[in-house]
Amino acid sequence: IGLATVYRVLTQFETAELIIRHNFEAGYSVFEMAPDDHHDHMVDVDTNEVIEFIDEEIERRQHMIAEQHGYEIIDHTLVLRVRKKDRA
Repeated sequence: IGLATVYRVLTQFETAELIIRHNFEAGYSVFEMAPDDHHDHMVDVDTNEVIEFIDEEIERRQHMIAEQHGYEIIDHTLVLRVRKKDRA
């Protein structure tokens, strides 16, 4: 299978909402199966490792802030760029 075929199929899966593409500032994309629940990401700036996490308090605060300004959140992405403390 050629690389062009792989990218075409990934695009089709993305359009069908079977997968989600995450574009990170380092110039690369990561695909993951469309999750059943919302989660956010941390990206290790030294290794580019992507760590998923769920924090209900962060989610609650984001919705509260949007509501205080007269908005509702339709969608959002939270990416924390992190570095292990022992590598700083």
